[in-house]
Amino acid sequence: MAETVIDIRNLTKRYGDLTAVNDLSFQVLAGEVFALLGPNGAGKTTTIRTLIGILQPTDGKASIHGLLCGPQRPEIMRRVGYLPDEPTFYDYLRGREIIEFVGEMHGLDAETVARRAGPLLQRLELDDALGDYAVNFSHGMKKKLAFVAAVLHEPSLLILDEPTNGLDPYATRALHGIIGEHARAGGSVLLSTHLLDQAERLASRVGILYRGQLAACGPLAELRRDAAAGGTLEEIFFRVTGDAAPAAEDGGEVDPA
Repeated sequence: MAETVIDIRNLTKRYGDLTAVNDLSFQVLAGEVFALLGPNGAGKTTTIRTLIGILQPTDGKASIHGLLCGPQRPEIMRRVGYLPDEPTFYDYLRGREIIEFVGEMHGLDAETVARRAGPLLQRLELDDALGDYAVNFSHGMKKKLAFVAAVLHEPSLLILDEPTNGLDPYATRALHGIIGEHARAGGSVLLSTHLLDQAERLASRVGILYRGQLAACGPLAELRRDAAAGGTLEEIFFRVTGDAAPAAEDGGEVDPA
């Protein structure tokens, strides 16, 4: 039986009269990629911010490796690599300086930082930009830099929020490869994305949030059987979120965001 890495039990988060997440329960196991999907406002960001200890739940609990999110945040963040959707850096630090600073914060020496970061920077085609200031980095370059910084300490769990947003197809393929390698080595990934084809390609299991609740959860084969016989993840997504028509009337694509 695989170890439970993320354990969310009856999690509820309210902001005044607004309930962002309502009685949410799911687990993420060691060695799997779990895709957390849902339209905008479904509760994905609230769930992630609760896991990394930025938000405190109104009810219920969330834990990582048996440690309570929030009260035991420092211990948790030593085991987690977190990639936000909108990474921010000090504008006038160079890319190389940012990587070195993050490594120092994790207690890593310069040789270890270079050994771990070098191959990732090359795979993501960012090594040639390390001498430039962060203020000159595009959004995609910042995502690459933030990903390398997030995995420097070799965390067992990656929490990735829209990880390929802003990346070109080459960098996207490279990042997909790194995510797959991490899971095959026994690590875990919680992947939040609007790209349903990406989730279909990478995820071992899928959870679909809708209006703060878990509308569907399980392996894709199981969801196909229960929610949309033989269908794609896109068809499953629209079925469980209340819209059985995944395409617009004029034949154009519909953005699930």
